[in-house]
Amino acid sequence: MKTSESYLPEGSYMVQPAVRQAFSTLGALRQAQEEGRILEAVAQRCTAAHDLLFDLGIAQGILPRVCCALGIEQGDTREIAILSRVGKPTCFVVTDIDESTDPPTAWLSRTIVQQKAQDRLLDSLRPGDVIPARVTHLEPFGAFVDAGCGVPSLIGIENLSVSRICHPSDRLTVGQSILAAVRTVEPENRRISLTHRELLGTWAQNAALFSVGETVRGVVRSIEPYGVFIELTPNLSGLAEPRADLRPGMAVSVYIKSILPQRMKVKLTIIDVLAPYDAPTPPRYFITEGHIDEWTYTPVGCDKKPVKTVFE
Repeated sequence: MKTSESYLPEGSYMVQPAVRQAFSTLGALRQAQEEGRILEAVAQRCTAAHDLLFDLGIAQGILPRVCCALGIEQGDTREIAILSRVGKPTCFVVTDIDESTDPPTAWLSRTIVQQKAQDRLLDSLRPGDVIPARVTHLEPFGAFVDAGCGVPSLIGIENLSVSRICHPSDRLTVGQSILAAVRTVEPENRRISLTHRELLGTWAQNAALFSVGETVRGVVRSIEPYGVFIELTPNLSGLAEPRADLRPGMAVSVYIKSILPQRMKVKLTIIDVLAPYDAPTPPRYFITEGHIDEWTYTPVGCDKKPVKTVFE
């Protein structure tokens, strides 16, 4: 798994001993400044001027508005990008320490870290690389994630899984750590897009998790005149006969009647309606590191047109 050198999603640095050590004494904080070390703390407050304030233990940290996020100074990034940092882990480097105040004041910059992270991402990653990411917010069209030090990237809803969903919240939660594959790298637009479904296994890999005659849980994903599509895993759905009391998002128990690789079909019988899921089930990854050149979802010998992703 690529991690873009040391540029990890925000929330990954606070647990590192070297980061905690930097906040133990002013000398340690000064050393971290000189080394340009990436540090992280939870933003405690946002002032009326949109500066972020941090309690670093031995110092007060101030992250000036223009240093809070790439694009703020140019007006390309909205102010909500600053306001929404309150209460969340935020990475930064120390640019100056004023020991004349009580407590001492550490001046911080997140944009320096983000710029370096973005440069490294654009320079080192290529389509098909598997990287860690963290979900930052969800929109009807996809999931925005932190690809490293707060650098944003998008996973379109169609790339979250093979099984179709109504909203990304059906699949992910804000703050969740996930894996993703690089879909495109656009240096000219300073943008990287990601995909998720290729890491969740092929039809055959997912079908191998089940056996004919079993009764298992599933989620209703769509209702058609000819039947009800029930998701067994994010990359595997089966078809049951129509039933009037169902709607998308319902949890059900289903009996597996048959698994047909040649037709890429799983036939189901709905047994009962279950209590709703409290939260999306964490993804099961079949690929967790390295690089993917191409991925074919369709099983060998299937009569249907292949479903394939070629990373190029």
